[in-house]
Amino acid sequence: MEKKSDKFNIHQKLEIVIDEMVEKELSLKDALKEFEKIYIEKAAKIYKGNMTKMANALGVHRNTLRNRAKSLKILKKS
Repeated sequence: MEKKSDKFNIHQKLEIVIDEMVEKELSLKDALKEFEKIYIEKAAKIYKGNMTKMANALGVHRNTLRNRAKSLKILKKS
């Protein structure tokens, strides 16, 4: 059985989420921060916290990723 979300491409899925964020008057700064935080947390889960592998997958330097994670208060999982 096909999930409802499988019918949408990534752009359409993002539009649905963004519509809700705009309706709730979430600032662009807060929306971007939340997106980035979730994105990095998901990568951390997939790559088991390996910053080098995460950075390669996300297309950023390892130090940049570490600094962003620190500024977003993403704690390392032990």
